[in-house]
Amino acid sequence: MNYRTIGTVASIIGMLVTVSPAFAQTNTDELPAFTTEGFDAWLADFKKDAASKGISQSTLDVAFANTQPIPKVIEYDRSQPEFKLTFEQYLQRVVPQSRINEGRRKYAENRAIIDAAAKKYGIPGHYLTAFWGIETGFGRHTGGYSVVDSLATLAFEGRRAKYFRTELINALKIIDAGHIAPEKMEGSWAGAMGQAQFMPSTFLNYARDGNEDGKIDLWGAKEDVFASAANYLSTVGWKADERWGRKVSIPSDLDKSVTGREIRKPISEWQKLGVRMPDGSSLPAADMEASIVIVNDGVGPAYMVYNNFHTIMHWNRSTYFAIAVGTLADAIAGR
Repeated sequence: MNYRTIGTVASIIGMLVTVSPAFAQTNTDELPAFTTEGFDAWLADFKKDAASKGISQSTLDVAFANTQPIPKVIEYDRSQPEFKLTFEQYLQRVVPQSRINEGRRKYAENRAIIDAAAKKYGIPGHYLTAFWGIETGFGRHTGGYSVVDSLATLAFEGRRAKYFRTELINALKIIDAGHIAPEKMEGSWAGAMGQAQFMPSTFLNYARDGNEDGKIDLWGAKEDVFASAANYLSTVGWKADERWGRKVSIPSDLDKSVTGREIRKPISEWQKLGVRMPDGSSLPAADMEASIVIVNDGVGPAYMVYNNFHTIMHWNRSTYFAIAVGTLADAIAGR
């Protein structure tokens, strides 16, 4: 559904594993060299369009006061991964012991804020902490690009002009509403914003004013960050009484055609098919549907995943990312 993690800490690594369809790479050898020629004329036309859509003149004047295209953004957008991480390499980079330790500390330090969002929206605090940690290193790495300039660059370049033009209009709506000043609206090279790394469209649809000060500040107000993340997850289908999944052992003769996140069976059926806990014991006797996901192109390891795993993949369409969030959340909770 959304593309907000492109350019963040986790997604820079995750791009070596999977890329959301809206960001799927084309053959860059066939693309013309990027040029800034014509940008001023494009921007003048865009401003007229934005004004016709209700963006105030004062917002247009301030937001585009010093806007210039950013060639580095196009370089990132067109870059092709040179290698693919194994699942083990990815997990070690994204969920090292140091991040687990920090996650436990950060949850303890911010427990009142995190648990308030958890209670209101039904998303356990250790999961909210895990998303925060993997997305932006607990708020440290939110991106240093002007969201307006980045989106303008991508919309002007044209390869996905419709998408980025819409996101640029949405960013201006956020500024127009007084949530953030243009010069403080920083994010990833692709426009993902703040400690939750929401794209502007995701902000408008799901962001919430957690501290009730009349503004939504995903850059500096943790109450807003966690309320927004929790509201998003709740809205797209999180089940508060279920975990995300667990590592399992599968028999060598298991028909691989029945695996994959699209195929869901009752846990009791997986038990009959020989799926077991890693130590060989029986699967939990829960009345839940589950899928079997085998990483490393089917080589393993294998995970039995539930509804919340699929919900995590609304946030980021990488299987590795979803497992990493669940793994970090479990570790923070001491599981």
